[in-house]
Amino acid sequence: MLALYAFMKPSIIFLFPYPLNEAPSQRFRFVQYLDILKARGYRYETHAYLSDNAWKILYQPGHFFSKFLRIILGYINRLLLLPKISKFDYVFIHREAAPLGPPVIEFLIAKVLRKKIIYDFDDAIWLPNFSESNKFFSFIKWYSNSKVLCKWAYKVSCGNEYLCNFARQFNQNVIYNPTTIDTVNYHNQISNQNKEKFVIGWTGSHSTTRYLNEIVEVLKVLENKYSFELQVIADIPPELDLKSFKFIKWQKENEIKDLLNFNIGIMPLKDDFWAAGKCGFKALQYMALGIPALVSPVGVNTKIVDDGLNGFICKAPEDWKMAIEKLIQDHELLLEMAKNTRKKIVEIIQ
Repeated sequence: MLALYAFMKPSIIFLFPYPLNEAPSQRFRFVQYLDILKARGYRYETHAYLSDNAWKILYQPGHFFSKFLRIILGYINRLLLLPKISKFDYVFIHREAAPLGPPVIEFLIAKVLRKKIIYDFDDAIWLPNFSESNKFFSFIKWYSNSKVLCKWAYKVSCGNEYLCNFARQFNQNVIYNPTTIDTVNYHNQISNQNKEKFVIGWTGSHSTTRYLNEIVEVLKVLENKYSFELQVIADIPPELDLKSFKFIKWQKENEIKDLLNFNIGIMPLKDDFWAAGKCGFKALQYMALGIPALVSPVGVNTKIVDDGLNGFICKAPEDWKMAIEKLIQDHELLLEMAKNTRKKIVEIIQ
């Protein structure tokens, strides 16, 4: 029996905020590896904090009491989960075990159950960042929890070096673990650049659509000169005063098909502490599908995009205007850049 136990693989329980296949950070930081764990004989379970019903209303305006009740219910479910957590070897926590108050759940896991925590995050989550519709809930969220979790963790997994440097203030067992793209089974097609209408594309969640405002004025000027469509793939439509704007609701089953409509992909950001924690995932997605990426020089973007080779790094509005205009006007340049994008992503992965 002891010999059999020696060959058993460690067991892992995953705790994360949102329903399993909803949030990109979850899907691409650990969900895409679950089948590999299973194939290699690891026993694991996954437990979201929010139910599907809670997720559907969380970022909608209103529903205050319904949101509050569902958050409390999620907390109760976490407490009820503790006996099961005690039976696992490792506890993988993505972002937080509970979004409510001080890290009580995490304390019980680390100090009472004495479990090895693998703490994973890919945003500057120690900084306040919330939508207008959920402003109230920012008061019940303890942003300092990430510091404590870093201290208590057995190992910390971070999406870029900026995040790693934050974590190393509290724990030396920090692993740089970039968000990755599966170019074999998922991002395995190439965008057709010979489209009837030129498409500028952006994909992301409601929490980052505000960054599109950085280039709205540029797009207003360009749409009076050229025929193109700005396609925005997100969970909630942003308010954009652009005649070229078209909203496409994000759906997992259509994700790749919708992205393949893009001629170019954009990733404007403000140069602030929150944006510095971004892991360049939009650029990775675009480029893996043969779509040139136009990005702000923030975070890891300058390591992903080679300016003028597989995209453009745009520091100022004039840079955005010039880059978009070049790619609309010069189809040969667009084709050459598109060819180089996929090549760069394959190099990064290898």
